[in-house]
Amino acid sequence: MSPTRGTPALADPLALARDLVERARTGDLVSDARDRLAALDPAALEAALIDDARRTAFWLNVYNGAVRVRLLADPAAFRHRWRFFARAAIVVAGHRLSPNAIEHGMLRRSSPVIGLGYVRNPLPSRFERRMRVGRLDARIHFALNCGARSCPPIAAWDPVTLDADLERATAAYLRAESTRTSDGGEIRVPRLLLWYRGDFGGRRGIMTLLKRHGLAGPEEEPRVRYASYDWTMDVSGPAGSP
Repeated sequence: MSPTRGTPALADPLALARDLVERARTGDLVSDARDRLAALDPAALEAALIDDARRTAFWLNVYNGAVRVRLLADPAAFRHRWRFFARAAIVVAGHRLSPNAIEHGMLRRSSPVIGLGYVRNPLPSRFERRMRVGRLDARIHFALNCGARSCPPIAAWDPVTLDADLERATAAYLRAESTRTSDGGEIRVPRLLLWYRGDFGGRRGIMTLLKRHGLAGPEEEPRVRYASYDWTMDVSGPAGSP
């Protein structure tokens, strides 16, 4: 259940981030939610993000909400995608953050945009070091909605149910976006697995993931091919629970 709008409960950073996603669907007082996130005290934010479940849910919601708000306000900006994701989209605890800074800095634990997940940024900011996750969870890639048709659906994430919700989201996305050839010898999987293959543990990790979700049998080793990504802008999906 979403927090009551306009109440002091929204001083809780986790409630604020979740509320941003829910408000982004309709544009209902989005500026209020953004102002409250901007005004957060950094020490209070760090104190609230006491474990990776809270950090992951918080930053997923901030990303999804901020991207959706900007796309609704200025759809034309999506035509220049590199600039769109590199440009500051929201202020959190006094720090201006781009979608890239949230995804690759906070959620991917200081991994560059390029690098396939095999390299790390050796010089993250102090704020990033304090607020990023302690361990990268590759399932975030099935929870981030970038506004494109091939993106996973937008959702508001709760730290209490995060592990189960991410597992369901991963299974749903992989099953929807993967196909096998008629002879079963090849499987075409989402391009996200190529872009972030290091996050998933390389080819071996990707195959383990596919087997875990029933896309390949325990003893199978099908050839893996990567589908193209449809960057057509799509903000039609409603915000909701995973």
